[in-house]
Amino acid sequence: MTYQRDDFLKDYIRMMTNMVILSLLICISLAFWIISITASTYYGTLRPISPWRWLFSIVFPLLISSQGYKKKSLDHSGALGGLVVGFILTVANFSFFTSLLMFFVTSSKLTKWRKNAKKQIDSEYKEGGQRNWVQVFCNGGVPTELALLYMIENGPGEIPIDFSKHYTASWMCLSLLGALACCAGDTWASEIGTVLSKSEPRLITTWEKVPIGTNGGITVIGLISSLLGGTVVGVAYFITQQIFVSDLDISAPQWPIIMFGAAAGLLGSIVDSYLGATMQYSVYSCTSFIHLSWRLSTVGTEYMPCLPSISPEGIWSCDHLASLCSS
Repeated sequence: MTYQRDDFLKDYIRMMTNMVILSLLICISLAFWIISITASTYYGTLRPISPWRWLFSIVFPLLISSQGYKKKSLDHSGALGGLVVGFILTVANFSFFTSLLMFFVTSSKLTKWRKNAKKQIDSEYKEGGQRNWVQVFCNGGVPTELALLYMIENGPGEIPIDFSKHYTASWMCLSLLGALACCAGDTWASEIGTVLSKSEPRLITTWEKVPIGTNGGITVIGLISSLLGGTVVGVAYFITQQIFVSDLDISAPQWPIIMFGAAAGLLGSIVDSYLGATMQYSVYSCTSFIHLSWRLSTVGTEYMPCLPSISPEGIWSCDHLASLCSS
């Protein structure tokens, strides 16, 4: 009887906590709505943002970030960074949000996929990925910048990608899609290619064979995976356009978005591989047959044929550059 009372009390506290949080979120969204109405009235050229968009932009990124933290896909700082990135992209355009969501969900699943095999390749493999704020910024920094520019140019809301009607805003939409597709393509190539490829990777700069997991190494499986990763992000963007954009019948066809996402995913993976081959520190243990961190490299290791010039923290900036190039 005592156990049942304790369980009931825990469920009641959990329910009341959720109600309080939801009430606070509604109040926050209404406050943002009042601010947007006031700004629209004062400046005249700004369109007010509906309270439902504010609420959606707060609730869903919060739920996704908290789930990512619980499942160890994000650490504390990564969850906060993801909340900021998700909020800005969702306010700007729901198509941005679904593309980001597709990238995050698939990347998190693939990072956990065949984790035992990945632990035998990479000494710094973490359960679930556990991305911090730096990695979140490197993957989401460019899309966030573009989302802010999009809102300045067009205001929040969904538009068809049509250069004859929305020239600048259409370029920003494609650039943001390209940045997210690049991140997805690179992640898919890394997580799938390392465990499924039967042949040794080849270094993208010299084309010589290198051990699996070497920075800058590419395989056919990895390239196909990057193409598929970009395609998935493009499909998410396309489907959202079909749902939320009302004037598609008088706009340019939207299906090339999928092809653009696929091309951006492949290009982003190639650019990131080139940066990894020429700039990232790579060291391979000849005794344990595993790639070591730059902190763990010691006797009995072999430096791979690339320039050991920057640490993993630096290569995350290279991921940022690859995302920028694809966009």
